Amino acid sequence: MPSLGDEFRVAREARGLSLSDVAEHLHIRSTYLQAIEEEDWSVIGAPVYIRGFIRTYARFLGIDSEHVIEAFNQTVPSAAPTKQWSGGSTLAAPGAGRKPSILLLAAGVVALALVAYVGYSYYQLRMTAAPQPTSTAAIPIADGSATPESSLPPASATPITPPGPPRPVRPVLGIKLTQLSWLRVNVDGNLVLEGEFPPGTVRDFKGKHVKLLVGNGGGVEVTAPGQPTRIMGSEGQVVERDYTLTGKTK
Repeated sequence: MPSLGDEFRVAREARGLSLSDVAEHLHIRSTYLQAIEEEDWSVIGAPVYIRGFIRTYARFLGIDSEHVIEAFNQTVPSAAPTKQWSGGSTLAAPGAGRKPSILLLAAGVVALALVAYVGYSYYQLRMTAAPQPTSTAAIPIADGSATPESSLPPASATPITPPGPPRPVRPVLGIKLTQLSWLRVNVDGNLVLEGEFPPGTVRDFKGKHVKLLVGNGGGVEVTAPGQPTRIMGSEGQVVERDYTLTGKTK
């Protein structure tokens, strides 16, 4: 019985396709496709990401996707997904419950009491402050009439410095999840986000170059500078895109 990788390779060669041909059609790097055929899972990364590649590749070749997913699950145990931000901290998978501590609740009560005290003290200070007198003294002028002092122009005026040129606004790439999806985001060569995220997740990324890799193209909407919002692909499709934040997409 052929191995999982051999099954993909044989099916591809039977159709007369090279790895480059498949990569161009599926928008998946040929190195990842080769890793599947060689069962070198370390090249791809997280198991949830590998499953997405396998499913997409199998559907393209006409292989039973559920069969190959089951075969992969028997060789590699699933792992709980994590999320990592640019600061380097690792967050628990979505849905992990947290119970507020007693110290946190106590700190909140103290903070609210302090805010109320400061607000009350400020109100009392305003109520007891004496109003400032307004000068209405008149200054005689040549024709004998009087002009209120407050209506005279100031003796000198401070010149107003015109505002400088506005600072350039850094282009932003925005993503929004409408379905559960696995994401990996690199900005200017640095990994800033990785993990599985629920529907409703919204993120913005600033930089010169953003590389976006998703495990469910049909559940991810992308808004690039100068472009309308677009869905990255079909449901369950693994999609990789490179964005240069000038409104163009590679």
